[in-house]
Amino acid sequence: MRGFVLAGGQSRRMGQDKALLPWQGRALIEHSLAKFEAMGISAQILGSRPDLAAFAPIIPDRFPGHGPLGGIESALAGTDAELNLFLAVDVPCVPVDFLKWLVERAEMTRAGATIPSAGGRLHPLCAVYHRGLHPYLRTALEAGDAKVQHVIPQAAASAGLRVDDFDIESIAATGAWLETAGKVPLHRWLENWNTPQQFAHGTAGLSGRSLAGSSSAAASSPRG
Repeated sequence: MRGFVLAGGQSRRMGQDKALLPWQGRALIEHSLAKFEAMGISAQILGSRPDLAAFAPIIPDRFPGHGPLGGIESALAGTDAELNLFLAVDVPCVPVDFLKWLVERAEMTRAGATIPSAGGRLHPLCAVYHRGLHPYLRTALEAGDAKVQHVIPQAAASAGLRVDDFDIESIAATGAWLETAGKVPLHRWLENWNTPQQFAHGTAGLSGRSLAGSSSAAASSPRG
């Protein structure tokens, strides 16, 4: 398993670099990398961001200007792992326990894409992707199609792999992550902080909470 932090966005709506936003004494990029470190996964930063090289190795975009899909394609082009965990830098509330569970589920199912959803919305930038998707992602980008939610299912089908999308609320209701959910409300795990307002709302009430999660919260099988 390899890990990748998606940090290539231009942060237009935030008005400043999201990756370097300070919170709880460190930048958001550091929060993201710390989650991978807690899992024992070596992580790299995706995006043409030489300014972030002090934090972790950088993988520049092979298709500049193509958004997150360009970063995912660049990662899968060079990874030596069959399964790869991706996390957007602006999703800082997701607990390590959940990411561990996500990885375990992907390792059990060997799906082409393992993607959580919350409130009826898929979150493809906190997901595990199979290396076998790469040639089909490249083909889509070469054709100018950079929509993650459109391309990923097509790539998985072309590779003969399934998409495993699941609702975190329904699985949490089975008893999984109860300890972690007590630290960070479940509905906030996959929040994106894209604007100053979302950043202010997201940080409200979380200053004293641990975002790493506990080490043994998962209480149900990753298969759900």
